[in-house]
Parts: sequence; C-alpha cells; structure tokens
Amino acid sequence: MEKLWKCMDCGKEFKCPSDLEIHRCNHTGERPFTCSESGNGFTWSSHPLSHQRVHTDKRPFKCSNYRKFYKSSRKLMLHQYIHSDDLTFHQRVHTEERPVSCPKCGKRFTTSSRLWMHWRLHSAKKQFTCPDCEKGFTNTSELLIHQRVHNRERPFPCPECRKGFAQ
Repeated sequence: MEKLWKCMDCGKEFKCPSDLEIHRCNHTGERPFTCSESGNGFTWSSHPLSHQRVHTDKRPFKCSNYRKFYKSSRKLMLHQYIHSDDLTFHQRVHTEERPVSCPKCGKRFTTSSRLWMHWRLHSAKKQFTCPDCEKGFTNTSELLIHQRVHNRERPFPCPECRKGFAQ
C-alpha cells in the first residue's frame, strides 16, 4: 500500500512530500522561484527557466509541418491542435467560420482555445466595481472604459461625421 501525503488545507493527496510542498504554495501564495531578470515569482522551479524566453527571443519548439518556432511547448501544442483540424485555423480566419460557441452567451470562435480565453471573462471574479452603477468588471481598464458612459466622454470621433464614441 502506497503512503499518501495529505494537504491539511484542502485534503488533496500526493505520492511524495515534495509535491505536497509545491502544492502548499497555492494556499500560502508563496513563490519561491524567481526570475533573475524581472523578479517575477513562480511556484515551480522550471517556470523561471521557461519564463526567461519572455526576455529573449529564443524559440526552441519547432512545428514539424510548418517553419514556425515557439517559446513554449504549450504554444506549440496549441498550434498543432489548431492545424490538426481538416479546416485549419488560418483558413477559418479567412472564411470567418466560427464553429465553437460559448454556452453562456452564444459568442462564436474559430477554436476551442479562443473560447477558453473568452470563458475566463464569464468566470472571473469582477472585483472592480463602477461607483456610479455598481456594474462589475474583471480589470481596471474595462472599468475606465465603462466610466466614459457616465462621464459622457467620447474620445474617439468618427472620421466621416465627427460623432464621438466611448470606445
């Protein structure tokens, strides 16, 4: 029988104590591994190494079918997933086909990864609240754009008729 190490906060079990130690960082917010260039903190020891590619232009992951290189294996896998379909992502862009739809709002996307990015907007905590109408937003830039409605600010004029728009 295998010994399991249990997290006292959430009850999740691990096969070795080092995995539990890393998992505990999720609860404590600790980021013991840092990037020497930017100072960003990470939970896993391998993450600062892959993060370093943000500061350089190294792209060690190559697609076997295309002459494309990627900074992370995740982005290469996403590229390969997109191009594994009969109708490639690039073809979808040109044909404007959007076969994947959001179950919450119905908005359509070219790939499931784009849907996933969109879905985060629905599930994200809306911690930035408009003081005028109490509508919630996931980030400050969305809130600032929204507040133009209340301020009647229209910084973007139409080049044809000069009518102003908030966005």
